[in-house]
Amino acid sequence: MSCSALMLVAALSTASVQAQGPTTVEVARFSASKPGTSLPDGWKPLTFRKILRLTTYELVEDGAQVVVKAVSDSSASGLTKEVRIDPKEFPIVRWRWKVDNLVQKSDATRKDGDDYPARLYITFEYDPDKVSFGKKLKYKTGQALFGDIPIGAINYVWETKAPVGAILDNAYTDFVKMVVVESGPSQIGLWVDESRNIYDDYKRAFGEEPPMINGIAIMSDTDNTKERAIAYYGDIVFMTSR
Repeated sequence: MSCSALMLVAALSTASVQAQGPTTVEVARFSASKPGTSLPDGWKPLTFRKILRLTTYELVEDGAQVVVKAVSDSSASGLTKEVRIDPKEFPIVRWRWKVDNLVQKSDATRKDGDDYPARLYITFEYDPDKVSFGKKLKYKTGQALFGDIPIGAINYVWETKAPVGAILDNAYTDFVKMVVVESGPSQIGLWVDESRNIYDDYKRAFGEEPPMINGIAIMSDTDNTKERAIAYYGDIVFMTSR
């Protein structure tokens, strides 16, 4: 093959990749920050009505990387970022996390046990034109009781007893489903890399096509159990499946 032909093939290959568009959406690159500095642009506190004691979050150095450290002491709050991601185009979500301890009284089936040392919270858009009247009514009731709640959300959680892979109703609202990705003490103190198909998980959890993803949050909470938990969160990215 001539040099000009090789150059043509290379150019066509590059054009093909560019035409396909990006293969990742970087949501959190905490590792690019400096320890002790403010959080990256777009991230803000996630708080809840009637919960005054808040979890603390800070950028720290853990080994060779900068991560977010969360300390929850009978508290609940998170860090959230608004996004707009098509889960059909970018179905794979990858992140890494570490916990120093479990929440011993954690129980996803009970309101007084709805605490986790670490969770990744993904919310979806509310499209009133695609929601039944009954669901709209339930949603407005939930808003009156709890404030701004998502019409649909997936929580990837580090559980204490529930089996890995379990999909559970949230103890407060069936608009939120809990997906157990880690459980028990075997990985305590270790960094764990996670990869989930949010498109498939949503369909399994809610029995329908997912709408656009409009938010992502990290959260460590112990307000119900009155325990203490420490967790660390690394970078978060959405990817195509190709």
